[in-house]
Amino acid sequence: MQNFATSLGNLSGESTLLYQEIARKIEKEKGIKTINFGIGQPDVVTFSKIREAAKQALDQGFTAYTPALGIDDLRQKIAVELSEKYGNIKKEEIAITPGAKTALFVSFLLYINPGDEVILIDPAFYSYSEVIKLLGGKPVYAELRFSESEGFSIDIEKISKLINKKTKMIVLNNPHNPTGMVFRSKEIIKLQEIIKENKIILLSDEIYDHFIYEGEMRSVLQDPDWRDYVIYINGFSKTFSMTGWRLGYIAAKKEIIDKIGILASNIYTCATSFVQKAALEAFNTYDDVKNMIELFRRRRDIMYSELKKIKEFKIYKSPGTFYMFPEVSNILKKWNFDTKSLAIKLIEEAGVITVPGEVFPLNGGKQFLRMSFAIGEDKIKEGINRIKNVIEEVDEKSTHD
Repeated sequence: MQNFATSLGNLSGESTLLYQEIARKIEKEKGIKTINFGIGQPDVVTFSKIREAAKQALDQGFTAYTPALGIDDLRQKIAVELSEKYGNIKKEEIAITPGAKTALFVSFLLYINPGDEVILIDPAFYSYSEVIKLLGGKPVYAELRFSESEGFSIDIEKISKLINKKTKMIVLNNPHNPTGMVFRSKEIIKLQEIIKENKIILLSDEIYDHFIYEGEMRSVLQDPDWRDYVIYINGFSKTFSMTGWRLGYIAAKKEIIDKIGILASNIYTCATSFVQKAALEAFNTYDDVKNMIELFRRRRDIMYSELKKIKEFKIYKSPGTFYMFPEVSNILKKWNFDTKSLAIKLIEEAGVITVPGEVFPLNGGKQFLRMSFAIGEDKIKEGINRIKNVIEEVDEKSTHD
C-alpha cells in the first residue's frame, strides 16, 4: 500500500470516545456499571412526529437524490424560522448538509489555504482544529477567562492581538461546548466589530441555541451587516434530538451558498432525502423541545448542587448547552495529575466517565473536566457521589500514609 496523505499525520480521532472505550473495558473486567457524564447528545428519543414523518416519506417513496443544497421546502422553512428571530433571510441563503460537522467542513474548505491562520476560542470543540490542520491551516488559540462567580468570558483584547495578515477566520461557538457558557451580548458585539474592522470571516456555530436556561443569547445574525462576513452553522441534532439523523444547515450570502452547492455535488451529493422531509415536521415539535429543555434545566440544577458538595471543585452554573465544566486544579495539584489521568482514575475507581478538558485544545481546558447532564437525575446524583467518595478515599489514604 502507498503511504497515506501527509495531512492525516496531524489528525487525531474523536477524543471523547477514547474514554468510552476505557469504560467498556472496566465494565467487562470489574463488572462495574458505569455512569456516563461524557455523552454529547440528548438522551431523549427523537420526537414521535419527526419519526412518523420519516416513515411517511419512506412509504411515499421519497428516496431519490435531492438538489445538492437541499429540498426547497426545507430551505424555505429554515429561512422563515431564522427571519422570525433575526431579520430577513432568504431561501437562497440556506444550504442543507448531512450534519453540522459537514457544514463546518465545507465552510472551512471554502476558505482555508495552507498557511492560513484561524483563531479558535480556547477551549474549543476539537473538530475545528482537526479540519483546519487537515487543510494545511494553523489553529491559533485565544484562551477564555474564568472566574467561579462570573463564569467564562471572551478575551477580546487577546483576540485583537492575535489577528495578523495570515488570519483568515475566527470561529465562535455560542452557546459554548465544552464550558456551557452563553457569552454575553456585549462580548459578541465587540467580537463582530473587530472582525468587520479586520475584514476576516466569522464562522459561527450556534448548534446549542435552544439550550438556554438563563438570560438570552445574541446570535451573530442579529447584526444587519452579517452577510458581509458571517457563515452561520446550525442543525437538527441537539434541538430536536436528531443526532443520528445527520442533518445540518448553513446560512450565508448567496454567493457563498452557490459555492457550497458545488462542493456538495462533488463531496456528498445531497443530504438524505427522507430525513429532510422529517426535518420539516421538526418545526412542529417545539412543545416537545420546550419540555426537553425544562428537563435539562432540572438536571443542570441537580448537577450543580451535587458538585458544590465537592469542596475541591470550582463550578459555575452553566447557563446553556447540557455541559458543566468544573475547575479541578486543587485535585490535580494534590494528586500530581493532569485531567486525562484524573478522568481515567474516575473510570477505574468510580466507574464514572467524564471528559478531560485537555481534549478541547489547547490550554484553556487543562484544569477542567467536562460533565454532561444529558442523563437521568438519579444517575447524576449517584455518579457525583461516586466521584466524591473516590476523592475522599484518596485524601484519607494520603493522610494515613
